[in-house]
Amino acid sequence: MPDPSLLILIPAYNEEARIEPVLRDYAQFFQRNYSGKFQIVVVLNGCTDNTLGVVQKVAAEFPAVRALEFKEPIGKGGALIEGLKLAALGDFIGYADADGATPPHSFFDLTKHIGEADCVVGSRWLAKSVLHQEQTTLRKFFSRVFHFIVEVLFLMRIRDTQCPCKLMRREVVEKIHSTLCIADLAFDVNLLVSVKRAGFKILEVPIEWTDKAGSKVTSSLFRSSLTMFLSVLRIRLIYSPFYKLLRPLSPLEAWIYKTLRAPKPLSGPKE
Repeated sequence: MPDPSLLILIPAYNEEARIEPVLRDYAQFFQRNYSGKFQIVVVLNGCTDNTLGVVQKVAAEFPAVRALEFKEPIGKGGALIEGLKLAALGDFIGYADADGATPPHSFFDLTKHIGEADCVVGSRWLAKSVLHQEQTTLRKFFSRVFHFIVEVLFLMRIRDTQCPCKLMRREVVEKIHSTLCIADLAFDVNLLVSVKRAGFKILEVPIEWTDKAGSKVTSSLFRSSLTMFLSVLRIRLIYSPFYKLLRPLSPLEAWIYKTLRAPKPLSGPKE
């Protein structure tokens, strides 16, 4: 009996220099090792380089690969929100980064655990995780501070909310999609909070990881961190009785995100 159908989303912003080997590795690996139907959809988020041409080049060789292009920047979270609208294409839906930090065999390992939970989360902070190249000291510091803030606000007991390697059942995506509104890098927190509030089980598993040089997070670390802090605060407020009272401040919110050069959150589930 073949494996359940699988949809892998890869958000991409100006990745022409490094996405080709990543797509080839994923396509070749799943072609050899996954018995079910699989698709790899690259969601292009306002790319100004030739990322689309590179994806199309690989897609000509591997029909399982295709592109979903958005001309205007919508943020990494926005790209994933759009990509998750394709949930009907897979029994399992997951996502990974375009830089290849998560090798395909490590993503494949998530499928082995989906029978134990509704949402499987790769974690770089579990004892059995394999880190070939760790984050810089500064990134690690910001990461742990962010984790502390998220834990205080949401009490999720997840050690690595931000690892961009997650897999869900289709029914999970269909249930929570309308609650997803964070378009920046704090999208993962939005996703996990929604999954937990919907009553689904989340399982965190070890992962193999290589921190990649040239990360867009590293190059704008302070700005990205501040944006993410504001976004997780917004998520917390959405589920509080005070959120409706704050709606008049929407123009201020828009100004802050614009100043930070970050994608403004979409309308929240209670708006």
